[in-house]
Amino acid sequence: MDLKRRLQLYLIGLIIGGIASYFIFGERLTNSGWTPEQKIKQRLRSTLVSASPTAAQQLVEWPADLAAVRLSLDSADIDFNTPDRADSMLYYAVDARVAGRDARMTIRVLRDFDRDSTATLMDLREPH
Repeated sequence: MDLKRRLQLYLIGLIIGGIASYFIFGERLTNSGWTPEQKIKQRLRSTLVSASPTAAQQLVEWPADLAAVRLSLDSADIDFNTPDRADSMLYYAVDARVAGRDARMTIRVLRDFDRDSTATLMDLREPH
């Protein structure tokens, strides 16, 4: 078998394998959300369902709601330079544009995702 025939068979196998993997994995194959920031955004977007009493008051004054906060997470920036970690909690500092205004949010999640998967908005304020 010469080199040309081997390359043809290799390319045919590569194409068949690519098509099969796309049908098996679907959108997960083309999703580029594998970086730490993208994974955190994905987790916050899907689990941000409550706000602390202070944050709820700040949302009323903003004016915005949790749905607007969740929508703003797509273009948000996670500040990894100011992590606040307790034994069982993670606090994320998130910079985003909420309801047309720049905002700095603090969002709390449990470190153990299996115990409780909900995220809580703790603070919403203007960035410094």
